Amino acid sequence: MINLFSDSYLNYQPKRVAHFKPDTLVLTKDSCQTTQHRDFVQAICNLYPQAQVIEKFDIPHNRFDIDSSDILELHYKGKNTLLLGVHKSALRFSDEDGNTCPNYWHFSPYGFCPYDCQYCYLAGTPGVKFSPTVKIFMNIDEILDQIAGVASKLSEPTAFYLGKLQDGLALDQLTGYSRIMIPFFAQQKYARLTLLTKSAEVDNLLDLDHQGHTILSWSLNPDEISDAFESNVPTPKERIAAMRKCADVGYSLRAVIMPIVPIEGWQDIYSRFLESLLESVPLERITLGQICSYSGALRLTERKLGKNNPISKMLGAGKSKDGRIRFPIKERIEVYRYLVDTIRKLRPQLQVSLCLEEMELFKALDMENTIGCCNCVL
Repeated sequence: MINLFSDSYLNYQPKRVAHFKPDTLVLTKDSCQTTQHRDFVQAICNLYPQAQVIEKFDIPHNRFDIDSSDILELHYKGKNTLLLGVHKSALRFSDEDGNTCPNYWHFSPYGFCPYDCQYCYLAGTPGVKFSPTVKIFMNIDEILDQIAGVASKLSEPTAFYLGKLQDGLALDQLTGYSRIMIPFFAQQKYARLTLLTKSAEVDNLLDLDHQGHTILSWSLNPDEISDAFESNVPTPKERIAAMRKCADVGYSLRAVIMPIVPIEGWQDIYSRFLESLLESVPLERITLGQICSYSGALRLTERKLGKNNPISKMLGAGKSKDGRIRFPIKERIEVYRYLVDTIRKLRPQLQVSLCLEEMELFKALDMENTIGCCNCVL
């Protein structure tokens, strides 16, 4: 059993995180089952003295009901609610079908995200739609034990991804979980951590002996796209500065440029951005993706931005084979071809691939050899 409350972790003091000021704290089943957990929960509650604390020890983390029938009100009430609980099935193997995703192990010490990206696909997934609170799962020791069990059967390096159902670092100043996870993966023979974030708070990571077993990825877009579609989020410049700090202490870095939104002048906007990014950060891989969302999430986008917003106006008719809604394939091919050519001119040897795309698109771009060489896997 991994000991969450080891001597080194007992010295960690939770800190307020940027871009998150919860007005409600919910304590659910088993969140306070030990003295150490109760102390940890109390330390978090002490950081937000104005927040209402609700004890719901009789319900699991995914059964807390936010009283609202309006999807936008429900969404924002959830964004302002921090729920503490346990997640007994936090380690899963993804099962995407209908696109070229290679599928992979992913795990959830957190649920959802405090940031407010207008295009967020997570907001339309069934679990978040029912329980849209920001979550911290207290049983990080059990989660890492589950990973260790799978890792003991591996015969080659394999990624365990943090970022599919949450932001991997947005709450890390609060929990300090990186200071447990990164040393854990550093000791593994074959298990590797791949983590995706928009956070700029990386101080917890900089003094850790990661042994090259942790890959850090940042979700990025040009300022023009971030200003239009990302609220309550660190700026791209702040994220790139965080990437440079992590590069300086030897972490492997990746970037996910997603969702690419081809607004007017997008060629110049993205060219300038890519040139600046590739000059600033020693990336080992870059993954490109466009809108690939669900109808529930897109309804939220339209509630936030209006039905005549730039994303909705560009969407194609109907759903793809994987149930997601995308821009028409002709336009996607044009955007990818331009950006891939731009990257290859700037950094010819840099690995480039596409996220959650369809086989016919890879064929049209002559990029079939890059399938599976994407952000979430090694």
